[in-house]
Amino acid sequence: MDEKLNARVLLVDDEEDFLQSLSQRLETRGLKVEAATRGEDAVDMVDQQDFDAIVLDLAMPGMDGLETLKRIREKHPEAEIIMLTGQASIKSSVEAMKLGAEDYLEKPFDINELMEKIGEAKEKHVLVLKQKSKQEIEQILKAKSW
Repeated sequence: MDEKLNARVLLVDDEEDFLQSLSQRLETRGLKVEAATRGEDAVDMVDQQDFDAIVLDLAMPGMDGLETLKRIREKHPEAEIIMLTGQASIKSSVEAMKLGAEDYLEKPFDINELMEKIGEAKEKHVLVLKQKSKQEIEQILKAKSW
C-alpha cells in the first residue's frame, strides 16, 4: 500500500484520546483527517464536505454508529463508510452491512489493515464520482440536443 495515499478521511469516535492518536497516525501516512466525537457532528460535516472514506465507531452515546450510518447514507449514498467497534457482534456487523457500510473492523486493529481499507474506499469513491460526472455531462448534452 502506498505510504502517501492522500485521501480525505473523517474519523468518528466518542473516545477523544483514540481519535487524536488515530488522527496523528493517519496524518503521518499522508492522509488529510477531520474528526468528530458525535454522530450528529459527523452528519453535518459530511453535508458540508466530501470525504474519500468515513471511519465510524459503532458504539457512541446519543446517535450511535448505526443511526449515523443510516443518516449519512440517506443524503450521501456514495459515501464510503468503514465501521469500527470494540465489542463486535455478528448481529451489529450484519446490520451495518445491510445499512451500507463498506467494511467492518474490530478494535484493536492493525493500522496497515485500516490504511488498505481506506485505500480501497478511496478508489471506489473516485470511480463513483467519475461515473456520476459522466452521467451529468451526458444529461446536459442530451438536454442541449448535442
